[in-house]
Amino acid sequence: RKVFLWVSVHMGSNASASQAMELEEVARMLSPCGFDVIIVCCSNQAAENYWQARLEQTVVQVTGTNAKVVAVHEDWNGGAGNGLGTLYAYQKARDKASRDGFDLDAKLSGGASVALFHTAGKGTRLAPLPGAENNNKPGVKLPSLLEVGGAAQPLTVLEAVMRQTSSYAPLRGGRISVFWGDQVFVPSAGIQPSTHPADILAALRPMPSKAEWEAGQLHQYGLIAVGTAGDATQLEKVDYDTAKAYLPPDVERVGTSLGSFSLSAALLAALMAEFAPELAAKCACLDSDPHFWMPLTLQKEDYLAVMGKKGTPADEAAAHYARMAAFAAKFAPGGGGILGCVDVGAKALWWDYGRLELYQTNNLHAAEEGPSPHALRTFLKLQPQGAPESDASGRQQRNQLGAGLTVHPSAVVLNCRIGSGTIGAGCVLVNVTAPEVEVEAAILMSVTSAGPVRGKRGVLYNVVHEGSEPLSADAVRADVFQPGGKQIVVSSSIETDGGKAWKVTLPENAFSFEEVYKQNQKLDVSECQALGAAAHKRVAQALETLERLP
Repeated sequence: RKVFLWVSVHMGSNASASQAMELEEVARMLSPCGFDVIIVCCSNQAAENYWQARLEQTVVQVTGTNAKVVAVHEDWNGGAGNGLGTLYAYQKARDKASRDGFDLDAKLSGGASVALFHTAGKGTRLAPLPGAENNNKPGVKLPSLLEVGGAAQPLTVLEAVMRQTSSYAPLRGGRISVFWGDQVFVPSAGIQPSTHPADILAALRPMPSKAEWEAGQLHQYGLIAVGTAGDATQLEKVDYDTAKAYLPPDVERVGTSLGSFSLSAALLAALMAEFAPELAAKCACLDSDPHFWMPLTLQKEDYLAVMGKKGTPADEAAAHYARMAAFAAKFAPGGGGILGCVDVGAKALWWDYGRLELYQTNNLHAAEEGPSPHALRTFLKLQPQGAPESDASGRQQRNQLGAGLTVHPSAVVLNCRIGSGTIGAGCVLVNVTAPEVEVEAAILMSVTSAGPVRGKRGVLYNVVHEGSEPLSADAVRADVFQPGGKQIVVSSSIETDGGKAWKVTLPENAFSFEEVYKQNQKLDVSECQALGAAAHKRVAQALETLERLP
């Protein structure tokens, strides 16, 4: 599944109208309108424990609503796929909630809004940052502050996604909405209601010509097509001619799929019953697109052709198609489409943190000027709602800064304690403690250094530097804390694709990204986070003793 970054470009009076709409959508996300129940599907028990504890402290700050939080983990050998994985996560959440006397089925069928967030994945293309979170990829930090355990801590990517998607909650009573924890967007089409038993988010546009299809490179994406009745068809990556052959003749709009979907309480219950054998045995791997939506929306011969390209034997694909056809006839005996589409708009703003390069780009974006940075700062609570773009009052929060420190007006500086130096244009510093800094267009996220920090356009993440020599901010560094006093320094560069270099031990490192991942797999993320916090505190206290901090 791809995550896309689209930035709308506005001109003249249209710019003002578009910007006002973007800020209106952000205001909706910041209002107290979140989901009634939040389910988080984690990769292991330690991650489940971490997110249960964390979100019980932050859910009101993040969504404005005191939601029931239920964190679970997927203990399914080989992985369930996001289709069966969604059903299994709900089943586990229902069982866990029942132990607290909370009837999730009754709440959902009674009109409660439920959100489920999938967080699985290694985050290879974001390496080395997820390693510094001890494989807790959704815990990667962003420049915004929350109160956690009585201390100011950065907002996580998962919490940012929860804040953004909370605006859908008021229109999704009696539905479960399924999201992935790595994409933040501001719809340009408003928050639209669900009209079908199932729907999927997509950025729709009028059905393009062949030339437009090729110019937009739509063959690279999973697509959703919508006909005159509002029924949707799910397509894999196909060229224009293939799409025309597969699609119904009344298609009016087509667009890139986000993958995120929602189900009515009735459809969820029907799918749980249909796949009860697989859920009981914890066997099979079924994804929502090829195993739910495509057999429900494509003709049989088209479905077999698509699955054949995926390497699925024809008899296996035909049997699954027949199973889903029987399911559809039983669920909707009167006919009618099961899958619809909720449009987010072709000019949606997107802030993607799933790749290291984009993590840098979109965090530095908060220190830039223009409609999109203004919306992002408002979303991150770095700019007061309703304030003009020129208002920089929220870019510095909860700092102790020495008289000898100069801070550029564009810089974002949060909960930092720095003695002297210069924080230059375009910098983003969060939870930084150092006697001196000389940085420009750099990202420092949770950095404690006994020596001066100097550099340009680097990313320092969870770094503890105990030496008096300068700490370079010219490249990428992330520190990993593990039991036994282990501190692994992992270096990289913005140009290094962690996915391609996953198994490679870079010259400056003792381990490959994969080896760090494997070491972290056996560990408790909460314990490791506490060890890291203790290391930061130890160096900060030493600086205090030496009176090198303001």
